[in-house]
Amino acid sequence: MEWTDDAIVLSARPHGETAALAVLLTRGHGRHAGLVHGGQGSRMRPALEPGSRVAARWAARLVEQLGTLALELERATAAGLLEDPLRLAALSSACALADAALPEREPHPALFDATLALFDALQTEVWAEIYVRWEIGLLEEAGFGLDFGRCAATGIADNDQLAYVSPRTGRAVSLSAGEPYRDRLLALPPFLVGRSAGGAEEVVQGLALTGHFLDRHLFALRHAEVPAARTRFVDRYRKAHTTSGITPAP
Repeated sequence: MEWTDDAIVLSARPHGETAALAVLLTRGHGRHAGLVHGGQGSRMRPALEPGSRVAARWAARLVEQLGTLALELERATAAGLLEDPLRLAALSSACALADAALPEREPHPALFDATLALFDALQTEVWAEIYVRWEIGLLEEAGFGLDFGRCAATGIADNDQLAYVSPRTGRAVSLSAGEPYRDRLLALPPFLVGRSAGGAEEVVQGLALTGHFLDRHLFALRHAEVPAARTRFVDRYRKAHTTSGITPAP
């Protein structure tokens, strides 16, 4: 058995004396692991950094085997972010979430393309807003899409009226319908319904929103915790924008 595919490295760890066990997000074969011979050597280190884009060739005698991977580096994404720890933390968070949340060998081509788009966006000023949208896409790919199209209580579809999200269903709630229960609802950041361009306060609201559903619907059901890389990123983002004079909403 053998295939070749475009891929993103999600994680890699030593295996034996010289090899590495790599986990990739591939365009056509989903999340896929394999053994990289010589993966602990300095020559392979850039290709095995989380976020690296590679051309991958996988081979095994039987399809159910772990198999071996030959990787050719196409873009060392993390290398371009070394001077910006916050954006590098976002990259690490996305890779860790995809690694932990996606089933093995199930294709998710839309998420693959969205992840490449996120990595490109890390070079722009709106990277944090796009990161929040990427997490919403991950939830949808995992089978729990959030619905911001209309108010769950009244049916109102006016984006100017949508202000909250039900923590149980993931559906939007209008300002008037949700106001009596606001302490029990999640804030709906205006940029997610086209009412603003975003900003640090709204990004923090968005991270709280997606974090709730990542925990509830992807990890708690598996008796697992949200990856530490995601927690570190959110903590760093909050701290960076609090110390810079912007106080995000809780």
